[in-house]
Amino acid sequence: MPVASPSTMNFDLSAEHQAFAESVSRFAKDHLAPAALARAHAATYPWETAALLARQGLLGITLPEADGGQGGSLMHAVLAIEQVALVCPRSADIVQAGNFGALRTFAEYASAEQKARFLPDLLAGRTLMALAMTEPDAGSAATDLKTSARPDGGHYVINGAKLFSTHSPEAALFLVYLRFGPGVAGIGSILVERGAPGFGIGPPSGFMNGEQWSPLYFDNCRVPRANLLLGAGGFKRQIAGFNIERLGNAARALALGRHAFNLAREHALTRQQFGRELCQFQGLQWKFVDMAMKLAQAQLLLYRAALEGEHGLPSAQGSAMAKLACNLAGWEVANEAMQVMGGTGFCQASLVEYCVRRTRGWMIAGGSIEMLKNRIAEGIFARAFPQRAARP
Repeated sequence: MPVASPSTMNFDLSAEHQAFAESVSRFAKDHLAPAALARAHAATYPWETAALLARQGLLGITLPEADGGQGGSLMHAVLAIEQVALVCPRSADIVQAGNFGALRTFAEYASAEQKARFLPDLLAGRTLMALAMTEPDAGSAATDLKTSARPDGGHYVINGAKLFSTHSPEAALFLVYLRFGPGVAGIGSILVERGAPGFGIGPPSGFMNGEQWSPLYFDNCRVPRANLLLGAGGFKRQIAGFNIERLGNAARALALGRHAFNLAREHALTRQQFGRELCQFQGLQWKFVDMAMKLAQAQLLLYRAALEGEHGLPSAQGSAMAKLACNLAGWEVANEAMQVMGGTGFCQASLVEYCVRRTRGWMIAGGSIEMLKNRIAEGIFARAFPQRAARP
């Protein structure tokens, strides 16, 4: 994308993007605000809200209309997450699941037959897709994965295990990274449906942020060849699609930081101690200045990455910088907002503590902040810096 000179660069949303953001904001305030706190602490996936968001056209925003999507841009999807999260943080997870992550990678590479089979229910909010990438011995070193697939007549036979898959307790479909052969060139992916022979889903465990995950077991699991998404050699293409996942993560992190900021600002305007409002204390004023700066800086990087990949895939460098900035800003601002609000912010009667827990997890999920720094450094110096120890 050509870079404008400082004198002509425009940091404002276009009129069309602004109108879209305002329409989503109105919808969220009218339909999502009343139960936002209860939704955040509910143990089950909010299926009714998912169906509501689907009817509003907020799932599949970037997918072509021919695939059942809205034909919008990546920027529209980012704006949708932001505006929903500013009203109901939990509902932003549904927008994420319906536009980013596994679904977006699937939509990028799936066959017409696969899309016809799975997209209608996914885009209607009736089912979920989970990404199965992490393994007991393969976290940030994703290419160390051992889960394998071998052809057997009209099927593939899968063996291995996966951990930490968000939505795994509820998902009906799993996009599974696995190994067809040795090395990075041997890695690809297969779609595994819940209930497939030899596919076991363990009891759910809780993350600190309130989400749940289940261990996934593949014991001679048989899936049709028609469920192959990307065969051997597909890893780099899958990771390119994963850059969009990072922007969904970044948008939620930033929006929840801003949600906490807004609550803390209102608290500082109305709460009195020592005979005056909290906002009159200089120490707290400076906290809010720092928070506002962090949010504004991160938002510029997020919007730049979203516009860069507006009608395709964002670059690895742009998405890494956006995720790093938004992860740090979201967590630091939410945490500081909780400090400003004291016991009120630390209590579950406020959404601030929820924002703190959620933003902390996104500094790990989708690429840890340390791995993002490694990736950004490679872009700066235009060379790879392998983390793997040299072979003897």
